[in-house]
Amino acid sequence: MPIPTAPTPDHSIPSAPTESDVLQRRRIVVPGRFEFEPTSRWVRGVVGDVALVDSRHQILVWEPGYKVPEYAYPSSHVRTDLLVASDAEEESTQPPSEAAVKAPSSKDYWRPRWPDVQWFDYVHADRRIKRAAWKWNVPGLEDYIAVSWYPGVLDAWYEEDELVHTHPRDPGNRVDVIPSKRHIKVVLDGEVLAESTSALALFEHALPTRFYLPREDVRLDLLDEVPLVTQCPYKGYTSTYWRRKGTARDIAWTYGQPVHQVSAIKDRIAFFNDRVELIVDGEPFVDSPRTWA
Repeated sequence: MPIPTAPTPDHSIPSAPTESDVLQRRRIVVPGRFEFEPTSRWVRGVVGDVALVDSRHQILVWEPGYKVPEYAYPSSHVRTDLLVASDAEEESTQPPSEAAVKAPSSKDYWRPRWPDVQWFDYVHADRRIKRAAWKWNVPGLEDYIAVSWYPGVLDAWYEEDELVHTHPRDPGNRVDVIPSKRHIKVVLDGEVLAESTSALALFEHALPTRFYLPREDVRLDLLDEVPLVTQCPYKGYTSTYWRRKGTARDIAWTYGQPVHQVSAIKDRIAFFNDRVELIVDGEPFVDSPRTWA
């Protein structure tokens, strides 16, 4: 049985409420202080065949003014015997790695941003990793150590038995993938690139809605396939970006290796809302904010 809809639905976007002392838009970041949240995931950070971190109870720490958290582990959960104090004369920021150069937009995700920290190098066998770990010089965090997720520092990170990357996931950042029979049409310069009533709508907090379309509903003959791997801690690894034939601008992408939570989007194609004309149920689709997702 079809799901009922209103006889004459109103699809207009309402104006935002006027803010006042008793009503404010929800802010994600609370500047001016550290925040933490206990968590009980099995987290391991690996260098070769050594688990530098093996923790089943840790905290997530948010630095003042930043919305992406970092894990901090009790010192007993870290191989402190393999850590030595870093040279205080060295530059206090991580040198750019090849991975960082390839993903400059992700630099804000890496910690620490707080200037008052104590750095440690990882030293084992013939390998030395500079500034692999640190302690925040913050009251209450004296017995906790954070270990860098910066590309090229550790070899791999795991939560339970899942390979994870980029940065720790915020437990409050929810991603929903929902089947949608809305009529989706993608147009560029007057030409229809895709049309579908079998989309998966991906909703991620504070990011635009993305419609992942079956390949059979996309005019692949009008697109050039560009092998490109990018990564998102909430969605996984892309395998392909797509361009209009004869152009050099990416307009769509495919997740070839999505994480388990969004596995339904595997091999589907999503378009950048702001690089094509996206028409939903016969009307131009308007969404906010217009940021990367």
